[in-house]
Amino acid sequence: MEILPSVKTRYSRIPPSHNPCRFINSSRKFSFLNGDANPVSRNNSSFHQMKGRKLVISSSSDESGPIAQRSLENSPLSMELVPISGEAQFDRVVAESQQLAESVVILWMASWCRKCIYLKPKLEKLAADYYPRIRFYSVDVNSVPHKLVVRAEVTKMPTIQLWRDGKKQAEVIGSHKAYLVVNEVREIIENENSL
Repeated sequence: MEILPSVKTRYSRIPPSHNPCRFINSSRKFSFLNGDANPVSRNNSSFHQMKGRKLVISSSSDESGPIAQRSLENSPLSMELVPISGEAQFDRVVAESQQLAESVVILWMASWCRKCIYLKPKLEKLAADYYPRIRFYSVDVNSVPHKLVVRAEVTKMPTIQLWRDGKKQAEVIGSHKAYLVVNEVREIIENENSL
């Protein structure tokens, strides 16, 4: 990656003590190099940048063991919503959730709906919080038969529904800000799990 000359000049004027990329954590200092994936050592500690989905912070060999080690493999940051493309797939998803006694969250959206576009990534993060207990799906109402949309009683977009035991248990219509919708979805999930 090439840095523009004006950017190089601007950053070259910043004294090392005012470097915005330096972080201090108690007595250990960590700093990041822009674009370099190698660890940077400061005060007998090293920071290993995120490679794939695993972040490891470790100390040098003179200390007794690692400072901290956290694996992000089992807890993803975001889960893509599985698209449902037809009635048969919808029936299969609902039937499987009924057999496994699990809840399913379905986002009914449209590609032209701006609120749906803003809401989807936030629901993907919420899906990661409940992975693998609850599965999250999305349905584009323009790509499925209208009969399915009527059957699910969807009248506005975006609509988020919680299905359990083959029936719709709760619904949130996302007509307000995305973070408020996500909070309402989280609330209906928690209420369903407490029953």
